[in-house]
Amino acid sequence: MDNSEHASHALEYALENHPEADVTVLHVVGVPSMMMGEAVGLPLADDISEAAAEHAEAVFERAYEVADEHGREINTNVGIGHPARNILDRAEDYDTIVLGAHGADWSRATRQFLVGNVTETVSKRASVPVIIVH
Repeated sequence: MDNSEHASHALEYALENHPEADVTVLHVVGVPSMMMGEAVGLPLADDISEAAAEHAEAVFERAYEVADEHGREINTNVGIGHPARNILDRAEDYDTIVLGAHGADWSRATRQFLVGNVTETVSKRASVPVIIVH
């Protein structure tokens, strides 16, 4: 989950359509690069895991709000690195992956051209079913 509306809709979909499921929200803090300005500060932190967790707080606050609106509890997890790779590496631990159609930076055509769309990559390579929510 990122800060996008599509990610919030994906969480809402998961909570509404899988009422008995344990839901885990993953937020991946990208590795520093020219294209990912917010992650540049991570290597400057004494504890990169702690810095990533702090970076994820705003996303998880929104996730907890959505879960609370649905009377549900969620688990949260922070990853560091490339979002698609993080999701794919964890896929076998879950029955289904639910993703928003576009992330917070979906309009950045240059980034999509150079790096690829996370949702597209995950949907093509995941070892478990992927639900894409618009």
